[in-house]
Amino acid sequence: MKSFNLDLDREERMYIGTYLLERINDYTGNIREVRVSPELDVDAIVQFAQKLSFDHPVGAQEAIDHILEGLIQFQVHTPHPRYFGLYNPRPNDMGIMADTITAAFNPQLAAWSHAPVAVEIENYVLKEIAAKFGYSSETADGTFTTGGAEANLTAVLTALIHHFPSYAKEGLRALKAQPVMYASAESHHSLVKAARSCGLGTDSLRIIPTDSQLRMNVRALQQQIAADRAAGYAPFLIIGTGGTTGSGAIDPIGALADVAEDERLWLHVDAAYGGACVFVPELLEQLHDIRRADSITFDAHKWMSVPMGAGMYLTRHRDILHRAFSISADYMPKEGAGLDRIDPFTHSIQWSRRFIGLKLYLSLATAGWEGYGKVVRQQAEMGERLRQELTRSNWTVVNDTVLPVVCFTDIRVPAESRSKFVSFIYEEVLRSGQAWISIYEMNKEPALRACITNYETTAEDIIALVELLNSVRAKMMN
Repeated sequence: MKSFNLDLDREERMYIGTYLLERINDYTGNIREVRVSPELDVDAIVQFAQKLSFDHPVGAQEAIDHILEGLIQFQVHTPHPRYFGLYNPRPNDMGIMADTITAAFNPQLAAWSHAPVAVEIENYVLKEIAAKFGYSSETADGTFTTGGAEANLTAVLTALIHHFPSYAKEGLRALKAQPVMYASAESHHSLVKAARSCGLGTDSLRIIPTDSQLRMNVRALQQQIAADRAAGYAPFLIIGTGGTTGSGAIDPIGALADVAEDERLWLHVDAAYGGACVFVPELLEQLHDIRRADSITFDAHKWMSVPMGAGMYLTRHRDILHRAFSISADYMPKEGAGLDRIDPFTHSIQWSRRFIGLKLYLSLATAGWEGYGKVVRQQAEMGERLRQELTRSNWTVVNDTVLPVVCFTDIRVPAESRSKFVSFIYEEVLRSGQAWISIYEMNKEPALRACITNYETTAEDIIALVELLNSVRAKMMN
């Protein structure tokens, strides 16, 4: 047993590093042999988590073996090619390497002078991504975030500062009218948290109904804005969605931009997932007008397949982040005070934070835009293949999107029994451990949902999923 020491010696560090890399290679190389979903035995999981005693330290290899065993046995394996769930893809190898480098060098990105190359790498990546969305390099700005929730919160804050300059100093109580914002019934629930966090309250979030394709109803939006103005409220923000979590619906961004311009409102587009459409010419049209948005949420840890979390807030207003977050602190480093550079802590919600952008920088440096275009295109093709296979097997696809998000049911099942039917299929698929799908309510009726999130998912995986669904359905019918 080693005496108290946070460091391994050089020889042991090399051994443990090599050993861990071999175990990771075994995991990724044999991922298809692992159950996609675990058996949820609460007692067994709690006992496993508490097995190692901090009063009796163990060796490094034993500790690593323990955690790897636990993760393999007790988690949903999102890197599995037959994980057809939420937007949690397999992380690419360079993204994993980037997180390792970040952990080792541990750059502190609060102050520019402490990690200037890291800050400038992030600035470079943000401008390149912003350009893909159609923003001008002369006016575009942005920041990396922990994820889409922080990016959406940033959007609400910047929109408030833009419309109500006194909010930053005096708060909401100083405003003459209650601010209100608008999002569709299919928008992400992080907006509810954002409303609470900003002090607006959830009543400030106006939920706009959707059309038959689950896109925001523009006419209903216009009517709600008019009603709110007449009632003395202060509209300030419209939030469109570029690929909803449940059904992959894309709001009519051009029409929302028209309303925002007519009403002088900030337009934010939450394209956390669907934003990657801009990497592929044939899908770009889906988000063609996103360049008109005042700000955008985009998550690299979704369709760009880097480790979580790697969100981004992008804007075409160069000064807005400074206005929202600029602050001075005597204890912060002053080495860069005379330079024409921005300290990140004055530019975002975060203060001390890790080098988030490296995982995307290294991934783009090795795969390039062409490589990412192939990834997006291949997954979109697998989504279409899934729709075809489901239809061929008498399942009915009930959502309409170009994104590889497929919601489906069997309309031959009587309506009064369909909820029970969907739940049975879902539970049996998860119980099998062969795949992971979810349930999503479509037009007040539950449907099964499968999303292609893994760049290694093949046509064989699609066929295997449909065969599993068919066998479970047959089991229920019999």
